Amino acid sequence: MGLSQSNLSPKFYTWLCGLFAALGSVTFGYDLGIIASVLPAEDFIRVTGNPDATQQGLITGCLLLGAFASNIWVGTLADTFGRRKAILCGCILFFLGGGLQCGAQSISYMYGGRFLAGMGIGMLAMLAPLYQSEIAHPSIRGSLTTLQQFMLGIGSFVASFIGYGLYHGTTGPVQWRVPLAALPLALFILLLPESPRWLAMKGRNTEVLQVLARLHAHGDPTDPFVIAEYREIIDQVSLEKQLTQNAWSQLFLNPSNLRRLLLGVALQFSVQMTGVSCIQYYSPQIYASIGIDTSTTLGLQSGNSVVALIGEALCVLFIDRLGRRKPLVWANILSGVTFIIGTIIIALFPAGSGNANASRAFVAMTWLFNLFFSAAIGPLSWAIPVEMFNSATRAKATSITSSAAWISNFMIAQVSPIAFDRVGWRYYLVFAVCSMSNALFFWLDEYFNSVPIFVPGSGMYVRDARAREEELRRGEVHVGTKTAPVLDESGGEKQDVEHIV
Repeated sequence: MGLSQSNLSPKFYTWLCGLFAALGSVTFGYDLGIIASVLPAEDFIRVTGNPDATQQGLITGCLLLGAFASNIWVGTLADTFGRRKAILCGCILFFLGGGLQCGAQSISYMYGGRFLAGMGIGMLAMLAPLYQSEIAHPSIRGSLTTLQQFMLGIGSFVASFIGYGLYHGTTGPVQWRVPLAALPLALFILLLPESPRWLAMKGRNTEVLQVLARLHAHGDPTDPFVIAEYREIIDQVSLEKQLTQNAWSQLFLNPSNLRRLLLGVALQFSVQMTGVSCIQYYSPQIYASIGIDTSTTLGLQSGNSVVALIGEALCVLFIDRLGRRKPLVWANILSGVTFIIGTIIIALFPAGSGNANASRAFVAMTWLFNLFFSAAIGPLSWAIPVEMFNSATRAKATSITSSAAWISNFMIAQVSPIAFDRVGWRYYLVFAVCSMSNALFFWLDEYFNSVPIFVPGSGMYVRDARAREEELRRGEVHVGTKTAPVLDESGGEKQDVEHIV
């Protein structure tokens, strides 16, 4: 059973497959976004025993701890049973966790439900871009893998309006139990083809050809593009099996792989140090510090979710033209500027100052921050790691980089309520400084050991992925060739064709 391509163009059909694979991220974004409207609910506070700042942080953070825990073994699961079945497993865990939260009778239920749902979320967040990167045409790989963040934005968008509506229109248990209910949207994954690279890793070569034909040529196995891509995948996987007998040891003992791994971990930590999760989880507390009440805050967050969707849509549309590194650098700079201005505003005009214009300016800064973050930083944090590794190490490596995302996210969730109590607006200076240091780090560094550590002035240039696609259409196959280092749009080298195809 599968999603029929009928008369759709191959690229559009592949894009639709990637879109359905990312549906699980709607639940991811929803659960991350809904907690801001749940924590202030009076009945929720009563049922959970009036949690203090540390307990509130743990309610939020258990979701992230669960995501971290799942990423320890999800790479092995995906390599053993396939990308589709692993995504389905993540959906089931998320559904069970949502049910436990919805029926919570004490704070312990919330801890357990959030942890279980987090395990599912962690699996979906790691597996969707992995699957997408392995089915995509070279020229649409960036837009396909950044769909992860766009679908997350849709989830946050839905959460913001549901949370706002229920906060104002209901009272009692309904106000917080209903929004915590979840649906396993990613069951659509059963309709999609398996990853051709995973099939090749398992020696199922006939199925590899069938899937590639289905994805890229209306089911025609004699298409030159399909034949060239098939040969390249089979040869590349065969070469990787010879060179990489133990993927785990290769990740840590091979200097090039280790550097990529460390960069992926640094990238995920850098995302959280922009302050995005702090704003998402604790917007009522943040806006209260400049005199905006919870009711107004939840309404403003609904508008903020629209801004995020605009940024994410821009990323999907333009990332394959702009590349990866420059948007990441500039988005961090601009995000840092918004935090600097926002911090100045909140320091000069705290709650009680009665300055409505200052409040509007502060809200504008948070919305601009969200636009810059959503247009590059968030989407690229999922797209870049899956592009840096070959088939033999990709699932395991991205499970580690995703774990870094969750543990850093947990740190922010746990520390932020305490920081608000202890240092107030000065806490925002951390995010302003870190955004700028993120930009500097990614300006100076690059992915592979054959690329100079200081990329500016090195003479490297971006290679259009469409050129690689045309080579495949002409039947040109490159596997493990040694050429001068030429960066593709994701920062990968021409000599390592796995990162281009």
